[in-house]
Amino acid sequence: MNEQISRKEVVQTGPEKAAKRVSILDDARLNQVVALMVESLEEDKAENVIVIDLVGKASFADRMIIASGQVDRQILAMATHLDKLLFEQGIKKTTMEQSPDWVLLDAGDIIVHLFRGEAREYYNIEKIWNVEILDAAQASTEEPQE
Repeated sequence: MNEQISRKEVVQTGPEKAAKRVSILDDARLNQVVALMVESLEEDKAENVIVIDLVGKASFADRMIIASGQVDRQILAMATHLDKLLFEQGIKKTTMEQSPDWVLLDAGDIIVHLFRGEAREYYNIEKIWNVEILDAAQASTEEPQE
């Protein structure tokens, strides 16, 4: 029996009663898709690409990719290329939100934040997640940390 728990019930009862998120991709496939996404970002001249392992830290995704671009057109183009890549990899349900300074791409197991440099400094997502910054090539090949 698959019970749906409302957001209000989660707040009232606490997260331990909340339904667990089921990953769409297994770990090997997830790492493969993340590596392809990092490669796409690097081809698009993204700067400071990092991958954050969210397993055990968040219930909304397993990985978060953060990168910077020079101008709004560049970050929108990067997001469009990633969306196309995800579609080609069989991940057809993605959501994109955007502003002039950032683009958010939600692909279920993977969340991508693309920022202009100033906006990335302002939002400082790396600090929110309290992560040690690794370069993307190292992060995408390493095993997830517990």
